[in-house]
Amino acid sequence: MVQEVIKIRGGQTLKGEVEISGAKNSAVAIIPATLLAQGHVKLDGLPQISDVKTLVSLLEDLNIKTKLNGKELEVDTTEIENAPLPNNKVESLRASYYMMGAMLGRFKKCVIGLPGGCPLGPRPIDQHIKGFKALGAEVDESSDTSMKIEAKELKGANIFLDMVSVGATINIMLAAVHAKGQTIIENAAKEPEVVDVANFLMSMGANIKGAGTTTIKITGVETLNGTEYQIIPDRIEAGSYMCMAAAMGEEVTLNNIVPKHVEALTVKLRELGVDIQIEDEKAIIRKQAPYKNVDIKTLVYPGFATDLQQPITPLLFMTNGPSFVTDTIYPARFKHVEELKHMGANIYSDEGTATIKPSHLKGAEVYASDLSAGACLITAGLIAEGVTTIFNVKHIYRGYTNIVEHLKSLGADIWTEEI
Repeated sequence: MVQEVIKIRGGQTLKGEVEISGAKNSAVAIIPATLLAQGHVKLDGLPQISDVKTLVSLLEDLNIKTKLNGKELEVDTTEIENAPLPNNKVESLRASYYMMGAMLGRFKKCVIGLPGGCPLGPRPIDQHIKGFKALGAEVDESSDTSMKIEAKELKGANIFLDMVSVGATINIMLAAVHAKGQTIIENAAKEPEVVDVANFLMSMGANIKGAGTTTIKITGVETLNGTEYQIIPDRIEAGSYMCMAAAMGEEVTLNNIVPKHVEALTVKLRELGVDIQIEDEKAIIRKQAPYKNVDIKTLVYPGFATDLQQPITPLLFMTNGPSFVTDTIYPARFKHVEELKHMGANIYSDEGTATIKPSHLKGAEVYASDLSAGACLITAGLIAEGVTTIFNVKHIYRGYTNIVEHLKSLGADIWTEEI
C-alpha cells in the first residue's frame, strides 16, 4: 500500500517567519457548535488540517450547507436534519465527541459512532456522559460501535467533574445552552480553548459566565442566532515551532501568538537558556545551545501543556546533563521514546516519567504514534545527523497546517515521498 512519509536531512539552520494557525482544539469544538445556531455562521482563522475537513463533512451529513475556503467556513443550518452520524468518520478523530453535546443541545437526541483519535492511553468519556445524564439525558451504550443519547427535556443541573477535562467541560456547555434553568460546572477546565468556545456561544446569544475559572454557569436560552467569529491562535502549534526554533533557529519569528497562552513553555525555554524575545503578538527565538538541563512536569492550564512535553524533548538532548519529564495528564504518553532510541537517543521512560540524557542524534526510520509525537520526531530530525524518515504522518497533518512548507520556507531540508 502506498503511503506518504516525511523526510528530513538534519543540521540546517532555520531563519525567517511563520504565521501560527487558529487553534485546533478550539476549531474542533466550535465547528460542531455551529449546528446550535438558527441561521448563518461564519468562522475565520481556522487551521487548514484534516480534522477540520472531517468535522465539516459531519455537518453536511446533518443536511447543513457549508462552504470551506482556506481559513474561512460558512455554515447555514436552516435546513438541518437530525441523522445518525457515520462511524468511519467519527472514529477518525476524538473531537467528534463534541457532536454529541451539540446535537443533544439542538435536537435532544443523537446517535453517533464512538470517537477515535490519537492513542494516548485510557481517555474515557465518562465525565461527558455524567454531565449529559445530570442534564436529564438517557445514554444507551449497549452497542460496540455507536452511542444513543436522548432526553425528553434538558434541565439545568449542578455538575462536579471528578477530573479536570477540557472535553467534558466544553461538551456539557454545548448541551446546556438550551437546557431549562441554570447549569453549574464545578472543577471546570480553564484552558483558553474553553474560553474561546464560550465566547463563540455567547456571540450567538448564549448566557455563560465564569469561563476561564473553575466554576462555569450557563443559563439556558431558547434560541441561538447566527454570528461571525475569529478563532484564537493555536498555542500548541506555536509552542511546537518555538521548540523547533530553539533547536535550530538562527532567528525565527512566530507571528499570531497570544504570549500568555504559551507562558509556561516560555518560562521553561528560558530556563533551558533559549533566547526568546516576546512582543505583542509574536515571539522571536534564537538558538543558544548547549542548554542547561531542566525538569518538566505537565499540569492543567496554566501549567505546562501535556501536548508540548513531546515537542520539547529533543531540546533536552542538547543540554549539559540529565533532564526529567513527568506527564501527570497522560502518563502513557511516551511512545515517542522508543522511536528516539532508534535515532541514538539516551532516553527511557518509567511510570509516567522520561529520563533524558545528552545525546547525538542520527537519522533513522521512525513512526509517529500520535500528533505531538510527530512534532517531536520532526524536531529530532531537524537536529539529527543524516536523513530521518517519519512514517504515519497522518497524525501530524491532523494538527499542523502546511508544516512541511513552513519548515522549507525557514530553510529546513524537508520533503515528502510516497513509498
